[in-house]
Amino acid sequence: MRQVLRGALPTALAGVLLAGCSAGVVVGQGSAGPGEPVDVARAAFPITGVSDTGTDQLARNALTDLNTFWSQVYPEFFGGDFTPLENGYFSVDSNAIDESAYPETGIGCDGSRTDPADVAGNAFYDPACDLIAYDRALLEELSTDYGRFLAPVVMAHEFGHAMQGRFGFAANGRSIQDETQADCFAGAWTGWVAAGKAEHVSLRRPELDDVIRGFLLLRDDVGSDPADSQAHGSYFDRVSAFYEGFDGGVGRCRDDFGADRLYTAATFANDTEYAGQGNAAFDDIVSWVGTTLPEFWSGVFPTAVGRDFTAPSVKGFDGTAPDCAGVRDRDLGYCADTATVYLDRTDLATPAYDEIGDFALTTALSLPYSLAVRDQAGLSVDDSAATRSAVCLTGWYEAQWYSGAFIASTGAGISPGDIDEAVQFLLEYGVRSEVFPNTSASGFELVGAFRTGFLEGGDACDLGH
Repeated sequence: MRQVLRGALPTALAGVLLAGCSAGVVVGQGSAGPGEPVDVARAAFPITGVSDTGTDQLARNALTDLNTFWSQVYPEFFGGDFTPLENGYFSVDSNAIDESAYPETGIGCDGSRTDPADVAGNAFYDPACDLIAYDRALLEELSTDYGRFLAPVVMAHEFGHAMQGRFGFAANGRSIQDETQADCFAGAWTGWVAAGKAEHVSLRRPELDDVIRGFLLLRDDVGSDPADSQAHGSYFDRVSAFYEGFDGGVGRCRDDFGADRLYTAATFANDTEYAGQGNAAFDDIVSWVGTTLPEFWSGVFPTAVGRDFTAPSVKGFDGTAPDCAGVRDRDLGYCADTATVYLDRTDLATPAYDEIGDFALTTALSLPYSLAVRDQAGLSVDDSAATRSAVCLTGWYEAQWYSGAFIASTGAGISPGDIDEAVQFLLEYGVRSEVFPNTSASGFELVGAFRTGFLEGGDACDLGH
């Protein structure tokens, strides 16, 4: 976050972390398919430059299932016959390029040649030649770092571009619109795989967390211009698009990516904000969140629940949680007996701020505060429904930061990358038992709940509407 004007800042929580202890959810039920996935024979699906590696086998399996998927859905959603890629598929090993494995046209076609070396570290669809090329060294790296299914998702993204080459790219020419729509198509295909409809690839529930983590590597640099001709979107933009396809299918991808789509990617306001990567001082975040949480909930609670809101107490601790139901052995929690929100400075607040950024701290404070909100509404605070609702409500609260609702009271506004940091916090910390012990929700489901609250508001967050 960044300070956008000067003025006295209320300090409702200023001492909380500085001194002593003073939803509608995407539920990805992955499956291994109707049976064990069957590898596609090399001769049955030709890929130029292909090897006998497991990476190329996985790519071939995914591409075969993508052809099946699109042959089924393209006529339904785009009103024409599906046509396979005219010039097929190309695999390159950027660590050991074998020029003899490729025709004179290289990776391309007559009049549009791409040198195999130019595929290094990339995967792409070439609209001039109607082909997909990929660096298998890149896919191997992604599989090692983020699990095997991220490589098929990359193939699905590029196949999405191939479909855009048939029904049309964004009329306004915006790269970010085309790229996130391709992410949505990848999500729709992944949902189809998770439903057990693919013959050659499978997906299990824990792998969805790895896929979402992998999108962090694939996002644009924080502060990149969303109008750039190569823009792909922020972490939240790309993850949100993937969720939309996974949850809503190809129809949502077709209909929800117009010129008015919301994107959180933005440039830094000035050199000072760039130098700090949009991160405000720890003390400022505590003060600003201490002002905005009671401000927000006092404003919306009467409409949502039908009575006034009483702000809970908020206290920090260092390492040893207070002996209170709902807090003991936790790094954050809500004590219903004393209507107090607790947060561990040592084991959660400080490392989350240092490792992820200031909006991770904002998220950490909002989650148990949202449980306090549920308690006042007469709802559960210690089960899976409460967890998902609290995450969703945090998305709703943080959407107000995005819209600039708190500038008047705090003098602070959103910075590029802030919403990304909320997603990172949920994936890194939200799945820990010290944060949410009474839930089986995966990181994928938590991020889905946050996205729902951020985009749809409190009506989707199970607060008794």
